[in-house]
Amino acid sequence: MAASTSNAVEKPFTLAVPQEEVDYLQAKLALTRLPDELDGAGWAYGAPLADVRRLVARWREGFDWRAAEARINELTMFVRPVEVEGWGALEVHYVHQRSEVSGALPLLFVHGWPGSFLEVRKILPLLTAASVDGEHPSFHVVAVSLPGFGFSEAPKKPGFAGRQYAELFNKLMLSLGYDEYVYQGGDWGHMLGLYTALHYGPKHLKAWHSNVPVSEQPTLWSHPIAYLQSLLPYDTATREGLQKTMLFRARGCGYMVQQATQPQTLGYSLADSPVGLLAWIYEKLVNWSDGYPWSDDEVLEWVSIYWFSRAGPAASIRIYYEMTGGGTKDILSGASGASIPVGLSYFPKETFRLPKSWAHTLGKVVFVGEHRKGGHFAAHEQPWALVADLRAMFGRGRAASGLLSEKDGYAQATEKPGRGP
Repeated sequence: MAASTSNAVEKPFTLAVPQEEVDYLQAKLALTRLPDELDGAGWAYGAPLADVRRLVARWREGFDWRAAEARINELTMFVRPVEVEGWGALEVHYVHQRSEVSGALPLLFVHGWPGSFLEVRKILPLLTAASVDGEHPSFHVVAVSLPGFGFSEAPKKPGFAGRQYAELFNKLMLSLGYDEYVYQGGDWGHMLGLYTALHYGPKHLKAWHSNVPVSEQPTLWSHPIAYLQSLLPYDTATREGLQKTMLFRARGCGYMVQQATQPQTLGYSLADSPVGLLAWIYEKLVNWSDGYPWSDDEVLEWVSIYWFSRAGPAASIRIYYEMTGGGTKDILSGASGASIPVGLSYFPKETFRLPKSWAHTLGKVVFVGEHRKGGHFAAHEQPWALVADLRAMFGRGRAASGLLSEKDGYAQATEKPGRGP
């Protein structure tokens, strides 16, 4: 992989996993010992044996990592050291694609777990596309790999949590020349968006958008109007959403408890067993998406990013521990108080479906998009729908337009439509 940097200079990044690492993976796969399975278990007990056996066989004999690597390298990627107070400089990996439109809005895209920077791939050409007739805004896109994920360096000591992620994000955007910017995230990208809005809005972060609108229940003292609205009887859709949320908390959150309390113990299995890592991630890809037709190679590419990651797959799950104080506090604790504009997209298969009235605790809600199809991985499952929401939120005349002092997402008056500087 690309050489490490020791100064503040951005360097192009080309993914090149050493052949000995690829050979080591194949040797590990050849020694796989699969568990048994109860008759008729299906998905009730976790990832089905037949699925995992098929994926392992494909990983060993059909999946072409070098071809996948070449496709990934079509993205414009860089690394840059970013100084975080108390943690020193962390070398951060990111995709940076500028639009041809000079007035495009700088947008920071932040993934979650078990995702990666690859989640931006489908929406990248849509977001950066120029609009010849001024139909929609365009964006300069930065998609960062979270520290400890993908090809970003991991923190070396405990305590790297919301405030530190926000500092890293903001300093990265400033280093790229974006003094003002907007933000899009889901999963951890949503949670960390709250911290970034709290600490760096509205001076630098002007507005943000989430496709996983998890929020706290409003209280009389914090959000009196939203609290009073929450006392009214919920409609059928809201009641059904709450029921699904409670079911997920009861039957789907075991992974979260483990990763938030004992990540090191789980980390031994994820770091040593590619099949264990595969099953752990594959289960979430299927269960959290809305019938998305995952191909085997798609799954293996996602999992391979974790297996070949700079810090190893165990590093990625520590965020759960740090953000919850080892399971002793709520993830959103300490993240409230931001008042910058926020837009929300609701997808029906999202794991948490909370009352929309609660979302006012996230900030000034200026846009709400409701969709009939899609799940947790919106950028990958429903790229056009997600981009349509961002265009609607930041388009001319909308509530989140005109927030940046020099950019509005459109070609400047002296610029020919659809052409860059």
